[in-house]
Amino acid sequence: MTAHFELEAELIAQGRGPVAGIDEVGRGPLAGPVCVAAVVLDPADLPDGLDDSKKISARRREVLFDEICARARAISVTLSPAAEIDALNIRGATLACMSRAARGLVLTPGFALVDGRDLPELPCPGRAVIGGDALSLSIAAASIVAKITRDRLMARLDDFHPGYGFKAHAGYPTATHRAALTALGPCREHRRSYAPVREVFRRDGGRR
Repeated sequence: MTAHFELEAELIAQGRGPVAGIDEVGRGPLAGPVCVAAVVLDPADLPDGLDDSKKISARRREVLFDEICARARAISVTLSPAAEIDALNIRGATLACMSRAARGLVLTPGFALVDGRDLPELPCPGRAVIGGDALSLSIAAASIVAKITRDRLMARLDDFHPGYGFKAHAGYPTATHRAALTALGPCREHRRSYAPVREVFRRDGGRR
């Protein structure tokens, strides 16, 4: 299934535009933030080839990221750091981050399409769309913006926290990451509420 603009077009025809798509990246990693993007596309200037970021090659994502940034009517990107994830749990932190992203748009949306099952607090009416990044071009655009932003951030964090391999795995629980976590212990970017990190943190007596 390829993402399309039918959901947005229907809402716009009902006078409920502009429509924002909202998506997150980074719920599963052991380290780093959740990243949320909210994107309002221009119905008259849609980038070609938009789709779920997971279906697109890394090189194509970079090209589409630039096109989205150049052609979208509004973009907002927000982060939920490890400390907030530990304090609120991943669901609560993601919803809070989505709410901030929606409110950060310079163009107030008339309606928001949000990927997933849960609807955050929004400055407008909204709808949760399961598998939305494969159904809505606006959500697909948000997924690409969030993915590229987070990957670039994790590459930067690799410089500040060498040895964990953040640039290679972006904080996800790969075998390499788990081995580094065991050897080095958690850094401040690790989510201590996640079991693999919590176990190492307890082993080290909470010194890191």
